[in-house]
Amino acid sequence: MSVEKLKIGIVVGSVRKGRNAEAVSNWMYNFATKRYDADYEIVDLINYRLPLLGQEIPSEQQEEANSAIKGWSEKMATYDGYIFVTPEYNHTVGGALKNALDYLNPELNNKAAGFVGYGSLGGARAHENMRLILGELQVADVRTAVTFSLMTDFENMSVFKPADYHEGNANTMLDQLLAWSGALKTLR
Repeated sequence: MSVEKLKIGIVVGSVRKGRNAEAVSNWMYNFATKRYDADYEIVDLINYRLPLLGQEIPSEQQEEANSAIKGWSEKMATYDGYIFVTPEYNHTVGGALKNALDYLNPELNNKAAGFVGYGSLGGARAHENMRLILGELQVADVRTAVTFSLMTDFENMSVFKPADYHEGNANTMLDQLLAWSGALKTLR
């Protein structure tokens, strides 16, 4: 009897022009897929043109907005767990990711999440913020996070050159994420 692999979404949590999130997400994806222990997929927020939650949407843009919201919801519902790749902006998670999460609830319930961050302190304060947000969405977050420093893991704060030691935290985070994602799958 074969066991179906868990599906893990790696969420690119920034839509800013010139963002570092894409390089960090690609690193995480490439690292994770070499383990052959789950099905990993990148989910880039830039591909979902989500309006601000509660914003009045002109009638000529309503269909496009509804389609984006539905696509985001349906995509996120397909995963057993998540890796949120997030920069730290102003000591917190970026607005685009927070807005995107505000559109979700039952899609995320009883699932698990891990964090990969970057910033002056490795995105640690964004991760703390994410723990509060995801707790409300009934997502169990794992303890170990991968934290990249803009000062040491990026050349000129823009060219991603991660130190090798991050692989240890990435492995531990993935081990924890898969254990929790598998356990929580039994509740759904």
